[in-house]
Amino acid sequence: MKNKSNRRTFLGQSAALGAGVWISGAAPRRARASSALESLSAACIGVGGKGDSDCSHIAEHGVNITGLCDVDQTAINKKAREFKDAEQFQDFREMLDKMGDKVDIVTVSTPDHTHAVAALRAMRMGKHVYCQKPLTWSINEARLMRETAKETGVVTQMGNQGTSEDGLREAVEVIQSGAIGDVKEVHIWSNRPVWPQGKGRADKEDTVPDTLNWDGWIGPAPMRPYVEGEYHSFNWRGWIDFGTGALGDMACHTTNMPVKALELWDPVAVTAIKNPGFFENETFPSASTIKFEFPDRGAFPACNFFWYDGGNLPADGILEQLPEGFKKRIAEQRKGGKKTSGAVLLGSKGVLFSENDYGAKYYLLPKDQYADYKKPEQKLPRIPFKGGTDQRQKWEFVQTCKGEYEPGTMSNFAYAGRLTETILVGNLALRAGEGQRIEWDAKALRSTNVESVNKYVTREYRPGYTLEAEMAGAAG
Repeated sequence: MKNKSNRRTFLGQSAALGAGVWISGAAPRRARASSALESLSAACIGVGGKGDSDCSHIAEHGVNITGLCDVDQTAINKKAREFKDAEQFQDFREMLDKMGDKVDIVTVSTPDHTHAVAALRAMRMGKHVYCQKPLTWSINEARLMRETAKETGVVTQMGNQGTSEDGLREAVEVIQSGAIGDVKEVHIWSNRPVWPQGKGRADKEDTVPDTLNWDGWIGPAPMRPYVEGEYHSFNWRGWIDFGTGALGDMACHTTNMPVKALELWDPVAVTAIKNPGFFENETFPSASTIKFEFPDRGAFPACNFFWYDGGNLPADGILEQLPEGFKKRIAEQRKGGKKTSGAVLLGSKGVLFSENDYGAKYYLLPKDQYADYKKPEQKLPRIPFKGGTDQRQKWEFVQTCKGEYEPGTMSNFAYAGRLTETILVGNLALRAGEGQRIEWDAKALRSTNVESVNKYVTREYRPGYTLEAEMAGAAG
């Protein structure tokens, strides 16, 4: 048993040096603009769906949108009404080749499988990059993204916008202050998926619309026929060639607060406790429960983290500790009602619970025990811009690109890459089968006991979309 006072001292020091958790060793390279009066320029890859707001929100902070790229011309046409002077492209490679010396920032808001090929190319060209979550489709890509960000020194940020919330940063401080004691179990459940999973490929082929660059949408993944509504533009999340399932979609949001507070990265083992398996090797299971094992981490004791999706929930003994109002929602869910999401951190002194996907609002339980609780001294910076969660994160990113926000982006690729690596190991457990414990060597990015899953740490890339080609082309 470790000396508790030593552990608490370390936690206090860790919080005081909080910036070190998310800022990489390399100093961020300043943007091309030399003063606040000069406008930065951006090229946006993916301008439909979440890309719509990603593009608009950086523009709200004074960035000039000069390039719009989407494989779907209808999405470009809609966005072009807002940015009339921006050049239009349906292939990000063409856009970056043509506009590479004219932009400072590149946003990547595409399906998961094309994040890395686009973002790596942009970083190698010296562009600051904002990339949606999860950072990458594969574990190997996440490692490459954080290594490349460090090598190039560009400003980076992943789109888990809850990181910008004061409530999340405060919760990190509360946990690290020792308010709930040593945390040895974390339970997080999600209301995802809200798209089809547990199904096979349709035995049909539809005509590709004239407005859609289907080859570009497939990108690095194996080519397959176009089927209307099956993949583009939303249901791709459930297909293993394109998305990362419920875990990949939401865990970079819902685990963000406990991961940051407890340094929950680099698990030593992962097990899919409940796992119907990938359906016909095409889609993620409709529901799963996954256990991640983390070793003693100096300031923090060994900890097990449990993930639940598709309606799966923690044991009754855990749920019974939650606020009465939330327990009523759980009861409704069990009757077939709306699915809930939640995060519970079980400490030796108490419990921290958040029903907010971003970890922005939290409760200390039991309530009576914390009635007179005084919050710890603030250690982490707060974003001074007042606005919506997403807009605050974009402010943090743009101001860091300008060199005018010294704390920098909290969810930069040094942190986001580690978070994504950790989360995606859970998908390897789904491939291994129910109950199979995967022992994981995080440094080498491989399982030491289940060799069959190691081939899924990366993928085979279609010609024109290989990581090496993208990096070599950009460097040249």
